[in-house]
Amino acid sequence: MIRDIFNNIKEDKEVRQNLIQLKAELKEDHQKASLLYYLGGDYSIFDKLLAHEDAKVRKNTALIMGELGVLSFLNKLYHAYEAESQLFVKSTYLTALKGLDYSDLIPNLKERLDVLNNMEVEESNKKHIQEEMRCLSELIIAKEGIRKHTFTGYHVPSKVVLLTNRNFKNITLEQLKTGEAKEFNAGIILKTKNLEEVVPIRTYSELLFMLEDLKTCKMDVYEVAKSIAGSSLLDFLNQRHKEKEPYYFRIELKSEMPLDKKSTFTKKLGTEITRSTNQKLINSTSNYEIEIRLIENKEGNLNVLIKLYTIKDERFQYRKNTIATSIQPVNAAFLAALGKEYMKEGAQVLDPFCGVGTMLIERNYLVPAGTMYGLDIYGEAILKAKENAENAHTIIHFINRDFFDFKHEYLFDEIFTNMPRAIGKKEEDEIFHIYRRFFEKASNHLRPEGVIILYTHNRDYVRKLAPKSLYLLEAEYEISKKEGAYLMILRYHK
Repeated sequence: MIRDIFNNIKEDKEVRQNLIQLKAELKEDHQKASLLYYLGGDYSIFDKLLAHEDAKVRKNTALIMGELGVLSFLNKLYHAYEAESQLFVKSTYLTALKGLDYSDLIPNLKERLDVLNNMEVEESNKKHIQEEMRCLSELIIAKEGIRKHTFTGYHVPSKVVLLTNRNFKNITLEQLKTGEAKEFNAGIILKTKNLEEVVPIRTYSELLFMLEDLKTCKMDVYEVAKSIAGSSLLDFLNQRHKEKEPYYFRIELKSEMPLDKKSTFTKKLGTEITRSTNQKLINSTSNYEIEIRLIENKEGNLNVLIKLYTIKDERFQYRKNTIATSIQPVNAAFLAALGKEYMKEGAQVLDPFCGVGTMLIERNYLVPAGTMYGLDIYGEAILKAKENAENAHTIIHFINRDFFDFKHEYLFDEIFTNMPRAIGKKEEDEIFHIYRRFFEKASNHLRPEGVIILYTHNRDYVRKLAPKSLYLLEAEYEISKKEGAYLMILRYHK
């Protein structure tokens, strides 16, 4: 079939439509090989097609040449790019170059990017110029990488936002020893001159910076770009890094607008910021150290926050391995902090559904335990847990065994676990059965007055299936109303 399509193109039959069909066929690798074999090294047809009067024919031809990846196409594509008069086609040649070794063209690409960056552009052409600039930047960064920046601003006065669990901001707030801190709906706002104190705290999910002259912008590409270019952002970055501009950034847009519109908005904005800052801020979706976080507010405007990936976050470096059901380490650290008053130093601790070991590792960071055991029926999880624990320099005895078959010669002071969760309706009965058996089995492994610190998405099962003759519910904390998640503390009394 691919030969028939190509022959139609050679015979000048419905060329544009056949090129589109050919392009679709070439998504399969074996079809590329088939076409290349059929061509037998004769690529003259592509010279003719790149000179075709129909701009869309030229566009699809370039994309096909990029898919085929023939080395001799490099100069042909670049010369066609230089000669192209239709702006909407030019970025297509750059896309085609991605599959070829265009290293020698980097100086030319940089020169073209500089020209576009300083060009006065008519409103009707902005979309195409922005796309061309974006493609040029991606090609350059892909070959040269980005210049890494060293964060040195730990003692520069900063205003930061710490995103935390909304119901228990105090857990993080109480760990802040210096600076001016206050709660807001999603966490804590902090003015500090000591980020070295803040960064290691384990119970916040993200640390973001707030600039006084860049708090909100209108939901408009050019207004946002103008606000960012005219703000203190570059000074802010230069004050906090050993090396100076350029800085490579990405945009994260939190908005309810449709995905395709969000994508279009961020692409345009990224290119416009690059242009407006004279390439001191360069948009890059894959290689970046700065994130510009835009959050749509109730008024339809955008709140602006900055995330720096140049700050070393070593809190959870131990966790190299995960499985699909793994809890986030920051959540495990938060749960441990919330249940801290029920833990004791040197306790014998058991996690009967340990996964990759995150709950036990975080519990031990907070309150050093005695002997710890982690059980899981999945052998892969146990292997990963062992490696994580070794990375964390934590001794945990991991056993690939079903908790309900587990036997041990001495009793435990504490069970600290993330209970299994139903993923679909079919599993609900199985989860109910696990809860029922869990409380029966747990009583065989706990010392009198031992505790169960339980993270659950099935609060009603705990209340219904934990026998009141064996367990006293000492505390219950709503972690997420939306997810139906709770931390529940039960005391075993025999």
